[in-house]
Amino acid sequence: FRVHDPAPASIATLSLHAALRICPWPLASARFAAVVVTNYLHRPILPAIMGALAPDGVLIYETFAAGNARFGRPSNPDFLLDPGELLDAVAGTLDVVAFEQGEVAAPRLAVVQRICALGPGYSAARRLDGPS
Repeated sequence: FRVHDPAPASIATLSLHAALRICPWPLASARFAAVVVTNYLHRPILPAIMGALAPDGVLIYETFAAGNARFGRPSNPDFLLDPGELLDAVAGTLDVVAFEQGEVAAPRLAVVQRICALGPGYSAARRLDGPS
């Protein structure tokens, strides 16, 4: 794996080039201001991915969901989110600011789930919509 931090105090961008199915999780003590996951699902490490988010961090997660098989790969249920699964994964720990699930046409026909959630320490002053 490779971690790239372009400047001190900036958002660290995490690129894992090794198999993410290794145990134990290779970043157990790391915390990031932003965690972005796309087109990836390995349920055993989902809690670790969520745990890599700093208390004031932002999670953006998008991957394929149940129903995608009719459009091609992935079609294995092990790699497709169940309805509402991302919501369930962050329930009680993160503040969901956006969630979508359903069919998309671009970049290709697919069924996806998307979530954007904030850590519990994310301050109201930093929110895009202003103080709450």
